[in-house]
Amino acid sequence: MPIFLRKRSIVSLCVALILLVGIIGATLFLVARLQQDQINMQRHVALELRVARLFSLLQDAETGQRGFLLTQKPSYLDPYVGAAREIGDEMDALRENYREDRLRQPLAALDEVARAKLAELQKTIDLARENKTEAAAALIQTDEGKKLMDRAREIVRAIEASEQHLVAEGQTYVLRTAQLVRAGVILALLLAVLLGALTIRDSQKQFAAVDDANVALQLANRKIHDEMAQNEQLEQQLRQSQKLEAIGQLTGGIAHDFNNMLAVVIGSLNLLKRRVERGEKDFMKFADGALDGAERAAVLTHRLLAFARQQPLAPQPVDCNTFVGGMSDLLRRTLGETIKVETVLAGGLWRTFADPSELESTILNLAVNGRDAMPDGGKLTIETCNASLDEDYAALHVGVPAGQYVLVSVSDTGAGMAPEIAAKAFDPFFTTKGPGKGTGLGLSQVFGFVKQSGGHIKIYSEIGQGTSMKIYLPRFFGDDLEPARSAAASDAPLPTGTPDIVVLVVEDEDRMLRLTAEAFRDLGYSVLLADGPRMALRIIAERPDIDLLFTDVVMPEMNGRQLAEAALNARPGLKIIYTTGFSRNAVIHNGVLDRDVNLLAKPFTLEQLARKAAAVLSQAG
Repeated sequence: MPIFLRKRSIVSLCVALILLVGIIGATLFLVARLQQDQINMQRHVALELRVARLFSLLQDAETGQRGFLLTQKPSYLDPYVGAAREIGDEMDALRENYREDRLRQPLAALDEVARAKLAELQKTIDLARENKTEAAAALIQTDEGKKLMDRAREIVRAIEASEQHLVAEGQTYVLRTAQLVRAGVILALLLAVLLGALTIRDSQKQFAAVDDANVALQLANRKIHDEMAQNEQLEQQLRQSQKLEAIGQLTGGIAHDFNNMLAVVIGSLNLLKRRVERGEKDFMKFADGALDGAERAAVLTHRLLAFARQQPLAPQPVDCNTFVGGMSDLLRRTLGETIKVETVLAGGLWRTFADPSELESTILNLAVNGRDAMPDGGKLTIETCNASLDEDYAALHVGVPAGQYVLVSVSDTGAGMAPEIAAKAFDPFFTTKGPGKGTGLGLSQVFGFVKQSGGHIKIYSEIGQGTSMKIYLPRFFGDDLEPARSAAASDAPLPTGTPDIVVLVVEDEDRMLRLTAEAFRDLGYSVLLADGPRMALRIIAERPDIDLLFTDVVMPEMNGRQLAEAALNARPGLKIIYTTGFSRNAVIHNGVLDRDVNLLAKPFTLEQLARKAAAVLSQAG
């Protein structure tokens, strides 16, 4: 392109840009004026409506007065009373919102007339109440009230006429402004078209070069997209493979541990049966072995539910300082003399909301892990403090909401963990301990409990420096409940019942029904059996002496919660214990046990049954 043409294009472009900026500025100014005029118009219309409303209220007041004078019924004064109250409010609003000089005198006159009219109406009402109806009629005959209403009407019409005139002027200005805006827009569009034509003509060659570059870029992008799709497919296959590997590891671990436990149970029971059949008395060790294997299987199930975040929790407000202090003796007995236990408890510690028994199990689990990391002895430190996790921290840790937390830290002076080991520490059945020294589910259980409680857990570890497990539990803001304390292991004798206490056992599985009934009988209770909810309701209707309902939750036709509600309708005050082996049911929601529900999870021991029954029967109410 010749130099003079290029210069001319640049000059034309600059002139067009200057004109365009000027038109845009003028248009913006006119639009602002238009908006202000619209606001003024709305204000005028609102004033007209308010004064019209005020005049209507005066008419309502007069209507109420006339009705009362004619009927002498106080109910006819309702329009007057309401209007008198609202007239004052309307006048206050008018004086507050409309302070222009042009309105000051008309509004003052209207206020004076309104007050005079209300005074005239009140005077006739007072005379009528004093049975001076003739005097009231005479006062009306003076036409003073009519003159006041005529005066009010004149003032209102004058205000309306003035405002309508201003509205008309505003509308005229708005129309004129709109025409100017349209003209400005048209001019701006023409300039934009001219500018576009100049720009297009001068840049056609550049566009051609850009098109060529775009074609090359599209080819490169297509290649990148193909590679990304291929990589995504490979990543999905890898993730699926990792999921299958994790499921395989979990399934294999469960099968291995359960097979070992079942082998102990089945083998012990087979030997016990043979010894009993031969009349030999040396069989208790086999009964103990079978019981031990079954209890270990129950513990494994509990840990798997905790890892899956499906265990039933009964959260309470917990003061972690008091809670940790109550565990000191238990920790020292459990960890042994070679481990020095130190607690560092923060002052002013917030409370949290968690299941006390699971929190105790979690701290004990971490303490035992710390002990195992210090085979030659060392120091275990349990520390509490308040902590706040900000948005930046939450963004770096998926599933961790920002907020205030109570931090419980368990630190050891052991060998520490390498980063790749720490990354797998919470995986089920992953353990670095030797054979027979751990199931690999302890930290998985801790992880599941913390997550189910809405918290967060973090591992900090260095080789040769030790490991610190930090548990963040959400702060509890309520103040209406007593904080829970650590429950020390009970050495009290097994509580028993008496034959005068009647227990109704409801269970749809026959063997479980009869086993539970025998357990209650062994504890000294009188027992009634029902193989389903309908039979249970019939027994409750026939036997008013039932003290305790022990019912399964998951049953056909009617679940345990529905049965309990029906039973309480028939027998208010009946004590109820639920039992279930299923974590999602009518008394557990979102993994949390419903409030005021007594639950004994399956499988349970005779001691657990005895203590739960005694505790529920001793409850007030």
